[in-house]
Amino acid sequence: GVESLKYAGMIAGETSHAYDDVVTISMVTCRAIGIGSYLVRLGQRVIQIENSHIILTGYSALNKVLGLEVYASNNQLGGVQIMHQNGVSHAVEPTDLMGVYTILKWLSYVPRKRFDPVPILSPAMDVIDRDVEFTPTKVAYDPRHMLEGRQSPANANIWESGFFDRNSWMEILGPWAQTVVVGRAKLGGIPVGVVAVETRTVEVTLPADPANMDSEAKTISQAGQVWYPDSAFKTAQAIQDFRREDLPLFIFANWRGFSGGMKDMYDQVLKFGSYIVDALRQYTNPIIVYIPPFGELRGGSWAVVDPSINSKYMEMYADPDSRGGVLEAEGMVEIKFKKRDLIKAMHRLDPIIKELKSRLENSAATEPEGESHQTADIDKQISEREAALLPVYHQIAVKFADLHDTPVRMLEKDCITRIIEWKKSRKFLYWRLRRLLLQHQFIKSLIEAQPDLYFKQAYEMLRRWFIEDNDASEAYQWDNNNELIVQWLQKQQDLPTEKSRVKSNIQSVRRDAKLNEIKSILKDCPGISFDLIGDLVQKLNTNEKAEIIKILSQLTPTNPSASTTTDEIVD
Repeated sequence: GVESLKYAGMIAGETSHAYDDVVTISMVTCRAIGIGSYLVRLGQRVIQIENSHIILTGYSALNKVLGLEVYASNNQLGGVQIMHQNGVSHAVEPTDLMGVYTILKWLSYVPRKRFDPVPILSPAMDVIDRDVEFTPTKVAYDPRHMLEGRQSPANANIWESGFFDRNSWMEILGPWAQTVVVGRAKLGGIPVGVVAVETRTVEVTLPADPANMDSEAKTISQAGQVWYPDSAFKTAQAIQDFRREDLPLFIFANWRGFSGGMKDMYDQVLKFGSYIVDALRQYTNPIIVYIPPFGELRGGSWAVVDPSINSKYMEMYADPDSRGGVLEAEGMVEIKFKKRDLIKAMHRLDPIIKELKSRLENSAATEPEGESHQTADIDKQISEREAALLPVYHQIAVKFADLHDTPVRMLEKDCITRIIEWKKSRKFLYWRLRRLLLQHQFIKSLIEAQPDLYFKQAYEMLRRWFIEDNDASEAYQWDNNNELIVQWLQKQQDLPTEKSRVKSNIQSVRRDAKLNEIKSILKDCPGISFDLIGDLVQKLNTNEKAEIIKILSQLTPTNPSASTTTDEIVD
């Protein structure tokens, strides 16, 4: 009856709450039906065994409602060919044993408990200080090769390494919204969440509805490097999952924009695109956005991953061969450097046209009225010269527009943190990530000790302590040497509190904050001062009580009419 539905709702609420508090993983081994299917989805991370199904109503009940034998099995309604394709199931495995193995592999990426540091594998499975051998190209390629590497097409015995550690990449949500690739990987043993971009055109098959005799299966093509409603939602969903797993995040940004056609607007691309901003704004671990070689970040796709969304945790880097801007260079020329502007430039710069214009002016002044043969001939020569120069000037205009989109200008305008060559990116970003993880741990401790501190203030305090702990001439290292800062931060973390400058300073900050809090309470509620002191004195031992009496006697005024205030005693 309704009481069972009531408790089902309670379970649903607790499952939804659990998703925010802990890492929730569901494995569907046989059948999830009704509220059970909702519980699976509320836990988000779903592993579905191949012969299982996730449904709301059994096929026989649906057939009775429809009055026709429309469905032949529950698998037709919620099998892996449905739930894996639409993003409900994150992974599919053939057996229960493989499902449990996948759960254990997923858990190996997440911290022991919420808000703990990520579990760093030491020593790392792969060499940290190595080049990234696979290089993205101008033509379409498989982005997974960029992440995990591949066997060389020329020689099967040679492995072209990717950005992350070999054999650490685990993709999720593969068949759904294939223009975006998401998963987990490890960088030098550090587990991270990953969002990358499919550069190839993919096909999406929409199945026919058996209950509607007029419906037909459709196949839709989706271009690479474009966010569609499904891929924007997939991106936002993956970022939310990684946030709750307390993983750092890598975004290999290579989008030309959002698909803004009528159908995509109707399918809520605007809503799902805004979800990406929400997910990034709420992130509380380092986010590194990197534009790979020949990658581009244009228009709205830059806006939704810009570091200013979450300046505490986000940083953006770019390869020298990457590009970023409002429009591609060709499109910008069509708007800002039209044909008439190119012709004006020719007339201003080309010596032949300038000479012809001079002759034209002289001819117009000297030629008898009514005889314009020479003028017409010069006009024709100018038009021919313009036509000959137009392709060249168009290329120059495109190059000029392209110069506005280079990483050098991005850095000059403070839009990215640094230009990093793809080949050398692994080593640099490994040490940068290690530093950010340690740095944020100390900043978090500082803010917990003194809640009134801003993030930037805590960062500057940490920087000042580094300079105090080292020679002042080493101050420049703070901004330029991530490896050295990692070693210093790790040392400060490993040392006992009394020997660690950072830990002891944080303890002093905490003591001062608590003391100020007590003073503030006594100032707001002066009536509790005597009761508080009496309660504290009761907990002191004999020697401490004697010391308190001595202090009070020293504070006693010689003038009997004078009195000592509570604030003076506290101070």
